[in-house]
Amino acid sequence: MKRVLQNERGMALALAIFALVVVGALVAGAFFAGTQEQRVGENWRRLQQSFGAAETGLNEVIRNWNPQTINRIRQYPLDSMQVPLNPADSLTPDHSGVYGGYVYRLNDEVYLIDITARDRRSNAGVIGGGARQRLGELVRIRLVNFGIGAALTTRGGVSLKGNALVNGRDTIPQGWNTANCDTVGDTTKAGVRTPDPSLVSTQRPGQLYGNPPVNGDTSVHPSTFNQFGDITYASLAASATIQLGGGNYKIQPTFSGTVCNRSDPMNWGDGMNPTQPCGNYFPMIHIAGSATLNGDQGQGILLVDGDLNVQGSFIFYGIVLVQGSLSTAGGGSTDAHFYGAVMASNVDLELNTLAGNATLQYSKCAITNAMEGTQTVSPIRSRGWIQLF
Repeated sequence: MKRVLQNERGMALALAIFALVVVGALVAGAFFAGTQEQRVGENWRRLQQSFGAAETGLNEVIRNWNPQTINRIRQYPLDSMQVPLNPADSLTPDHSGVYGGYVYRLNDEVYLIDITARDRRSNAGVIGGGARQRLGELVRIRLVNFGIGAALTTRGGVSLKGNALVNGRDTIPQGWNTANCDTVGDTTKAGVRTPDPSLVSTQRPGQLYGNPPVNGDTSVHPSTFNQFGDITYASLAASATIQLGGGNYKIQPTFSGTVCNRSDPMNWGDGMNPTQPCGNYFPMIHIAGSATLNGDQGQGILLVDGDLNVQGSFIFYGIVLVQGSLSTAGGGSTDAHFYGAVMASNVDLELNTLAGNATLQYSKCAITNAMEGTQTVSPIRSRGWIQLF
């Protein structure tokens, strides 16, 4: 048979083009997959940066917690406090993102911090929508366990003279009402709590009231005035918002225009007028030494390293912790020198002398307001945070 030769010229070009198409498709697919992986990785990185910024925002809100303002907001849904999404104010310390949100009060002690954060490039709109994360954390006011069991707790003796009165009946301070108090006065503490009741003396009947009037508690010892759970007196003194040396002081509310002047160390709030600008100001005051107070008023938590001498008509609302001795002279026209509770260590075992109209009145309302107005918060240990959507 005659052999027929086929003309196969041009096949190499076709094969080359086919190979180029296949290789190009593979390269394009690789580039596409790589681009997608890069985008996924970039998005994940920005999401993690936003998550870290949200966590930082939660920690920053807790670190900068201001009891004077945040602890006074009303319970949700009546009130909230905004954490502004403003790079000038809410930029994370490492400058990786910005955060903002709200703080809600859920009950007397528990708050919800709701924070939304974005990494910086997402916040600047450089990459379109970008990434964001929203976290919530439950925190609780870390109340100090002072172990208050009486209107007056002391290691030494107590001498009541003139019209002085120590009253353990729970009472709402004059000028306050249930709107200022989370609790209504309905309980009675001991009048005086001391390890030796025989050292308590009165000048006339009716100067001591409580359940019982005098509680002989042998568990009262030096650490009662220096150790409060896991918190020490020294740590409380170091965290005080007002630091003073020993001396004579006249304390009264001061204002900058119509605003309470909280930078004035002689301004300890306005317990006499709770609806005024300084009415919700409850500082923690530390006096490094002995002090004499002669007018007018204060509120919060008062820590005195030495002796405390109260003259005239000075009134204090809250908790007073004295490492030395407490003495008063005269009460003016006031009905009480102290609303809340007093703990006087009496390290020299001198008499705590209350004279004149120096009434010491137990008030859970004053104690609660002082604690809530001065204490910061800590995260709840179990299931403290959650991712919100």
